Amino acid sequence: MGKITFTMAKRILKNLVGGPATLRYPFEPAKRYDASRGHIEINIDDCIFCGLCSKNCPADAIEVSKPDRTWEIDRFRCIICNSCVEACPKDCLSTSNVYKEPVLSGPVKDKVIGPEVEAEKEAPAGAE
Repeated sequence: MGKITFTMAKRILKNLVGGPATLRYPFEPAKRYDASRGHIEINIDDCIFCGLCSKNCPADAIEVSKPDRTWEIDRFRCIICNSCVEACPKDCLSTSNVYKEPVLSGPVKDKVIGPEVEAEKEAPAGAE
């Protein structure tokens, strides 16, 4: 019984004298590690809008429209599992370890519009 009491007293003193057990985020920035996951980023210039990222997303957070040349991600639905990054044939998706700013209301969707295709720019409107 004496050993248990001594162990508990030691723990109580350590908790009273020691600092906080949690981080003081956002006042002190969190440590960033190379392997940590923050959010998904896209290099839209390399994207071919194949939709494989959308098909492999288990949370259905990504929407790809080939005719409109748009890529959209719902940040609240994304679970940052990296499935889309691994499925991308052009390696235009990546996982950044920098976190986005916290938001209080949703949905939070990031829509990225791709560049126009050169053939569409040069063709006249009435030509087929």
